[in-house]
Amino acid sequence: MSKDKIVRMEHGAGGEAMQTLIRDVILKNITNRSAGLVGLDDLDDGATINIASNIHDSERSDEIVITTDSHVIKPPFFPDSNIGRLAVSGTVNDLAVMGAAPLALTCAMVVPEGFELDSFEKIIRSMNAAAEEVGVPIIAGDTKTVDRNGLDSIIINTTGIGIAYEVIRDCGLCPGDRIILTGTIGDHGISLLAHREGFDLNTDLVSDVAPLWNMIRSVIPIRTIEGKPAISAMKDPTRGGLAGALNEMAQKSGTGIIIDQKDLPIRGSVSSACEMLGIDPLEVANEGKAIICVKDENAEEVLSIIRKHEYGKDAAIIGEATDSNSGKVLMRTTIGSMRYVDTPTGDLIPRIC
Repeated sequence: MSKDKIVRMEHGAGGEAMQTLIRDVILKNITNRSAGLVGLDDLDDGATINIASNIHDSERSDEIVITTDSHVIKPPFFPDSNIGRLAVSGTVNDLAVMGAAPLALTCAMVVPEGFELDSFEKIIRSMNAAAEEVGVPIIAGDTKTVDRNGLDSIIINTTGIGIAYEVIRDCGLCPGDRIILTGTIGDHGISLLAHREGFDLNTDLVSDVAPLWNMIRSVIPIRTIEGKPAISAMKDPTRGGLAGALNEMAQKSGTGIIIDQKDLPIRGSVSSACEMLGIDPLEVANEGKAIICVKDENAEEVLSIIRKHEYGKDAAIIGEATDSNSGKVLMRTTIGSMRYVDTPTGDLIPRIC
């Protein structure tokens, strides 16, 4: 925490500063944590509630997964999408990477005085379209308005409830697991930055915002020869990008990770923009991609299935988990050298929420 003891922008950016805020301020002061529930301490994409343990029915083992997120992206409209699709997709994806089928969403909106009704209606329609895509209803909500001097754009909070028959956590990575990335990195962050700052990148690059449940659900049932789940861990690389997500998975799992630069799916326009702007593409946010860690024997099968879906056509195996360099992520560069991929620090550029 900073010496002057105030909240700064970097505390919400997804890097080390945000993790410090969560650990030293939020978790430190929340002691009323229900026994038997998995949530705050694990810092997964959602919290789980075991139905059997909470309704005293030993015949059932389903897990309810709950997640919530607030979206304050600026501007609310960006190439090929807007904050409404982002809000629904982000919440659906947080459920999906924990192996949970989305059951229902709630939505709370804070709208500033003067916000155009046509724009507001477009946002609502986008939310509805994203929800319909994965068959999840929006069942409750709340709308507040505030003085135009108190808020410069719309804020949307979405909470999702899902059910998982087998919960997949981001701490389940094991040595030997292969790491699949479901598509190109950096599309959302760079397209948003170019739109917001008025950069002419001579490209039709658009945001990758998408609800991923229909793609992810197709690989969850896959099993190893021994009948065990093929997928050991999943995570969506949003704030902090691929670098932040992989470091978190390595640290939680107690494994090392090695990725190959030559195997990273990245558009030439994103790579060029990052080089021009001095941004590491591994730290750029994504809103329609997932990291899927899978047993080596099932890696090609999972990859083949993912590639059949429109959101996974650029999927690739980018690396593997190791029993060395515990908690660290290394990248084998195109020239054959190795370098550490560090957890992002400070206020990441560009901010995506």
